[in-house]
Amino acid sequence: MSGDARKTAEGLVYLSGFGNEHGSEAVPGALPVGRNSPQRAPLGLYAEQLSGTAFTEPRAHNRRSWLYRIRPSAAHPAFTRTENGAIRTAPFTETAPDPNRLRWNPLPEPAPGTDFLAGLWTLGGNGDATQRTGMAVHLYHATASMERVFSDADGELLIVPERGGLLLRTEFGLLHVEPGHVALIPRGVRFRVELLDASARGYVCENYGAPFQLPDLGPIGANGLANARDFLAPVAAYEDDETAAGPVEVVNKFCGNLWTAMYDHSPLDVVAWHGNHVPYVYDLRRFNVIGTISYDHPDPSIFTVLTSPSDTPGLAGVDFVVFAPRWLVGENTFRPPYFHRNVMSEYMGLIEGAYDAKAEGFVPGGGSLHNMMSAHGPDRETFDRASAAELKPQKVDDGLAFMFETRWPVTATPQAAGAEHLQQGYDDVWQGLQRHFRPAG
Repeated sequence: MSGDARKTAEGLVYLSGFGNEHGSEAVPGALPVGRNSPQRAPLGLYAEQLSGTAFTEPRAHNRRSWLYRIRPSAAHPAFTRTENGAIRTAPFTETAPDPNRLRWNPLPEPAPGTDFLAGLWTLGGNGDATQRTGMAVHLYHATASMERVFSDADGELLIVPERGGLLLRTEFGLLHVEPGHVALIPRGVRFRVELLDASARGYVCENYGAPFQLPDLGPIGANGLANARDFLAPVAAYEDDETAAGPVEVVNKFCGNLWTAMYDHSPLDVVAWHGNHVPYVYDLRRFNVIGTISYDHPDPSIFTVLTSPSDTPGLAGVDFVVFAPRWLVGENTFRPPYFHRNVMSEYMGLIEGAYDAKAEGFVPGGGSLHNMMSAHGPDRETFDRASAAELKPQKVDDGLAFMFETRWPVTATPQAAGAEHLQQGYDDVWQGLQRHFRPAG
């Protein structure tokens, strides 16, 4: 925890807009004008392109940024293998996909001195990182700021804090992330996580597939859900090796394994940049909820913040969905989420408060997994209460939950399947749902 880090975080300014062609310079004149790679880049910097998609992908989907840095990324020694800790990567083949409904309590307290990377713990996932398909669900629990730098070649990282603020120092600049916010770190971008409180806990979606984008709005029209303007990108900020304290450890996640190298300079040395392959922070409470104003409960897809599309239109590799504060006004309607079996698989987490479909057992920092076609829905207490409730306008503002929804089953890792914090008897929440059927006549 650092008072200086907190002060820095709270004083940050940002660039606004998701998917924009942003540009920023920490030193005036550092960003070239009219070309990307001049013969001599300004101020003695090196020009370098970072490509998050293939060169020839359609312009609307292409992600790349130009970086103007003190040292090129190529200036580093060889990487060597290091321990993976509790991080696991697809394909997940050590256990069989489980059709049962599973629910976990929060991660246990970590050892003192555990940084964000050491505190990452893989719950499960699907696909194959080497084929750039699928996703993984991780949790983190940290008690110390990182001194090393991390990058993930396997996928982009969507960080969802549940407890404790974070200061993310990236190649592009700084992001301040608190519970109720999310941060998106693109594939390959280097960053360091500093804690703003004594400890930090939360969730991470590692997306191996197509980069997250805003979902199409279709009949909703031009506005609604997550507004592009509310996604904030950092302004350029750099670390200069002439003022660094010493060698910097850089950890690279590549094809499921961690590799490490000691740099003689900080890799966070980008003085200027422009492009659209950039990190973001987003305040989930700015999500513009669209819902029913007549009857019935909309499908949860209406709450999609970001989506990673697949090769099948409308079928996401992974959707990030948020259940933000909203009004419930449906007439003659069972207002909590309905009973459901889904071809998609759902991992749900809770950031704060309570979830309106579960009266107990689903707690902040915990999570549930309902794999494809696993029957789920409100527990008995919630069903009984909602069935008898007076249907006056109701504001749901005492909880903030989210979901990673994915097209393939999520296979739990052995450490998740055998964890002490895996709740036993989760099926019991649906016991006691009584027969009410009375044939006519």
